[in-house]
Amino acid sequence: MKSKKYILLVVNPIAGNTEKDTIISSVEKETSTRNLRLKIYKTTGEDDEKAICNILKKETPWRILVAGGDGTISMVAECILNTDICLGIIPSGSANGLAVNFDLPPTLEGQIHVALSDFTLKIDTLTINGNLSLHIADLGINAELIENYENSGIRGKLGYFLQSIPTLFNTESPFKFFIETEEGTVEQSGILLAIANANKFGTGANINPNGRMNDGNFEILVFKSLDFIEILKTAQDNPQLSSDFVHAISTKRAKITTKGEVPFQIDGEYIGKTSEVSVSIERESLAIAVPEMFFNLQSQKQ
Repeated sequence: MKSKKYILLVVNPIAGNTEKDTIISSVEKETSTRNLRLKIYKTTGEDDEKAICNILKKETPWRILVAGGDGTISMVAECILNTDICLGIIPSGSANGLAVNFDLPPTLEGQIHVALSDFTLKIDTLTINGNLSLHIADLGINAELIENYENSGIRGKLGYFLQSIPTLFNTESPFKFFIETEEGTVEQSGILLAIANANKFGTGANINPNGRMNDGNFEILVFKSLDFIEILKTAQDNPQLSSDFVHAISTKRAKITTKGEVPFQIDGEYIGKTSEVSVSIERESLAIAVPEMFFNLQSQKQ
């Protein structure tokens, strides 16, 4: 008798402010309807990556669903890079940057449908100072904001909003960045340097409209000042940002150094202060389940 395909559901119980029991029961119902076998792993914060990798060694799932934020997704992704296992996202964090970039539906029912669909995309991944990055890393004022947010007791978008004003007043920007790529070395000053594999922050701000997650390149974007008119443009689907506001470089490899240590974050996780960052890209190394419309748009751009 042929065994059922099995789904591994990884749940971060403390991510964001969503009700995880509702997610679990909804996934249980859907997998039962589809005659799929389900295994559930709840993260504890201790050796989760090792535990998940050990589960995968015992039996390969047809798909892994992740109910958590970008940090949980990245942790699971570490275990399945360069494999045929596809990852489905059920966004349950505070900002959910990857979900925003893939334009996942707002309802839990829709998210589960996409996570189990046949529309899958192989995306590039970045290695930044030895850490995996799927989304956007940055040096500067946004990393400062994330540090302040993590030190506060208020979660969700409200927490980010409440920390934005004190961050603006207390920032040490502008920062000086030295960017070394295959094209040479560029010196730029700004409030923020983003290393973008994706287009948007979790807030929806489209800072990298020309970037694609499977084109073999990533973008380095230096934002020179707080120009609120230009910032408002990032709410558009295809903003035309002024070169006086942002300096953009598309590359496959980079080394970034700074004058003095600067706050640094990767995919919404504050790393600390640093003065040197090395970045490389690995082409189409992670499979993600995406909405049909997103899949078709990416196929048209090939």
